Amino acid sequence: MKIGLCTDSNAQLPPELIERYGVAVVPLTVTVDGCDYLEGVDLSADDFYDRFLDGGSPAVATSQPSPGQFALAYDELVEQGCTQILSIHIASSMSGTLNAARLAARSVPVPVQLIDTGTASFGVGCCVWAAAEAIRCSATFDQAAEVAEHLAPRIGNLFIVGALDLVHAGGRAAGPLHGDGIPILTLIDSQVQVVERVDTSARAVVAMASRAIAWGGPLRVAIGVADRAAEPLSEALVAAVSEATNVVEVIRYRVGPSVGVHTGPGTVGCFMFPVE
Repeated sequence: MKIGLCTDSNAQLPPELIERYGVAVVPLTVTVDGCDYLEGVDLSADDFYDRFLDGGSPAVATSQPSPGQFALAYDELVEQGCTQILSIHIASSMSGTLNAARLAARSVPVPVQLIDTGTASFGVGCCVWAAAEAIRCSATFDQAAEVAEHLAPRIGNLFIVGALDLVHAGGRAAGPLHGDGIPILTLIDSQVQVVERVDTSARAVVAMASRAIAWGGPLRVAIGVADRAAEPLSEALVAAVSEATNVVEVIRYRVGPSVGVHTGPGTVGCFMFPVE
């Protein structure tokens, strides 16, 4: 039996993990100033954030993939010899992506288990990562599905953004985000909340690293960065987290357009989850 893995581009999986586990990624559509693009296919992170340079304020939105896009991804996994498919996606409360996958799964000649992670961004990626590791360690199809299904409440996330107005515009802010200092944010139950305020970006890195390391252990951690200008902060965060003895692996990823429409340039964040 060969288990295939599928997810959507909102999972923000970096090429490192896509290639390591052979994951099929179905792109969301990102609309910028009235033009539609497939995330990661004809719109890269750099292309997207370039639209914000020199004070640019593009009109941005996202929409879920079509059932046909999922059908193509599932067919490709079947052609590769997969006899079961685990399809892991952004929360149904935040996107219609899972519904599109469900429609496509009806015509696939092998079993497809759909997972509503209840989360978004690299939180979805964490669920894929954990399920893939379980499969690598000889987990059955049902066991891998259970890992993906039950991980979300144990995933931590912290981030800072450079465009608080975009977060507010997304309608998921649990309260006022503006105020003194830099707010360190977290996404819990589809709501963005402030967990701490600091007065400099250097202190934001220290605070995020400290909170991430304290999440438990052993941990896998992913550090994300939006635009190139924010890379010094993300690299400082990678260095700080990598020094912790309870962190077993750190990977880097780009905060792609389907997340960037809600956070904008200047975003740096991390996701962490315990290793079973």
